[in-house]
Amino acid sequence: MTETVPETDEPRRITRDELRTLFLFESLSDEQLDWLVREGHLLDVQEGRVFAEGEEATCCYVLMSGGLRMCKLLQGEEVEINRTSQRGVYAGAFNAFFGTDDRNGYTASLYVLEPSQFFVIDAAAMATMMNTWFPMAVHLIEGFVMGMRRTNETMGQRERLLALGSLSAGLTHELNNPAAAAVRAAATLRQRVAGMRAKLAMLADGTLDATKLHKIVELQEDAVERVAKARELSPMELSDAEDTLSDWLDDHDVANSWDVAPVLAAVGLDVPWMEGVLAAVGPEYLEGAVRWLMYTIDTESLMNEIDDSVTRISTLVGAAKQYSQIDRAPYQIVDLHELLKSTMVMMSGKFEGLMVVKEFDPELPSIPAYAAELNQVWTNVIDNAVAAMNGSGTLTIKTLRDGAFAVVEIGDTGPGIPADIRTRIFEPFFTTKPIGEGTGLGLDISWRIVVKKHHGDLRVESKPGDTRFKIVLPINPESEIQAQADLV
Repeated sequence: MTETVPETDEPRRITRDELRTLFLFESLSDEQLDWLVREGHLLDVQEGRVFAEGEEATCCYVLMSGGLRMCKLLQGEEVEINRTSQRGVYAGAFNAFFGTDDRNGYTASLYVLEPSQFFVIDAAAMATMMNTWFPMAVHLIEGFVMGMRRTNETMGQRERLLALGSLSAGLTHELNNPAAAAVRAAATLRQRVAGMRAKLAMLADGTLDATKLHKIVELQEDAVERVAKARELSPMELSDAEDTLSDWLDDHDVANSWDVAPVLAAVGLDVPWMEGVLAAVGPEYLEGAVRWLMYTIDTESLMNEIDDSVTRISTLVGAAKQYSQIDRAPYQIVDLHELLKSTMVMMSGKFEGLMVVKEFDPELPSIPAYAAELNQVWTNVIDNAVAAMNGSGTLTIKTLRDGAFAVVEIGDTGPGIPADIRTRIFEPFFTTKPIGEGTGLGLDISWRIVVKKHHGDLRVESKPGDTRFKIVLPINPESEIQAQADLV
């Protein structure tokens, strides 16, 4: 509710001496102060809202007494951005002198914390005053503000493009490995299938009776089951098994035993099992049967390898889709663990040489959030942690619940952040990376996403060997905003 003074024939004026007590006007001349006395007036507000964000910006407000708080709308919700009782602080249409594009509406909402008094001046009068008294300052400020806007936009776009390029390179690398493995396996599989066709013709040329052929098929099915159930052998165990099988094959005149034995031994086929094959088909057909079984085992293993490769590709594509949040609403209920996992998959190419530890709280609830933007936060923080460790160390990603908040903690064992720059790391364009390796916007963007857009907090604790970034997010943002409003 906006409180205004009752309409009178004469507005209440401030005195020259009162104006001079405000830091905003303390260096003005008597003539300039007299002009402000004539153009402005005093306004008492008992409680509630003075002006709302988006309303036509008609006045400038200077606090004379009392207290105020400023709020901005974020996705339809008001978030407090400042609270003060300092005399002389100002709000409203103070950017009116920039031109019509910048004076259409208030950029935030103003509330009083207690009965307060303001010195008010019309926006048009403020614009006239600034352009008349300080024309050079207006040009300099306008140039600075516009320049900063363009710089922020350009560097922000570059930061996003650099992150996208880095992730794309990592994703391409990760996709290339399983794709190449699938291609190799498919080429080898083609050769094995051709060999099986040849051996099938030899086994079924009419000289092998149906009983023995049926027994070979049974042995083939048993070999396929063994592929699925095969125990992984140690290098020593595998070498001993290959040597034993190779000796047995040599004793039974099976050519190129060195080529056959490793395939059979890898799935646990031993000498007693091979004796069963010999008993089933006889010495005459032993080599053909062994080759047939080898091709069967090999093709099954190759198909498993292709399946694993394609599954890996599918997992990477799914992670990329989860990371980018394609085809999903920007604001939704999200599982933070799923977002973290997708980001880690996308960045896995950067983890070479590092130990990655995940400590996820299974009881952590899902929260409403902008998923794609949180993924950007994880990316920026993890990228900094990886860079700090320079290829050796432990990356720890931990989640936990702290009352009404979900906490994501990303830690590294790098050299730490010096105390003298720790308070500056969230500043735009501040970076400790070498020239050309960082824009200084990653943590600034992350801070704005967490604090401004999600009403949370982003903090850092650091000492040599232990740096931890904590991303604190409200589990129920609406209740947190309402609690803040209830305090006023």
